[in-house]
Amino acid sequence: MFDPFKNRQADLNGPARDMLPVTPNDGTDLPAVAVALFVESGGAVSFVSQAGETRSVTLGDFSLLPVGVRRVRATGTDASGIHALMLG
Repeated sequence: MFDPFKNRQADLNGPARDMLPVTPNDGTDLPAVAVALFVESGGAVSFVSQAGETRSVTLGDFSLLPVGVRRVRATGTDASGIHALMLG
């Protein structure tokens, strides 16, 4: 199978390489910093940014949040179907 990503460096300007389902958790970071979050069912999302700041936003259904995310917090999050877009 042809793999257009095989010799490509991970790049913030390019597409994510994977998408991981996220279970919000107040004490556990994602396995790596996500380049964005995708939310299937809208609501509030509380997260810790790549910069280490706790933030909260309200998103609609099928929304993309293009910010580096270390952790999605359970407290303050009621959106569901959250996925982390990953480079590595």
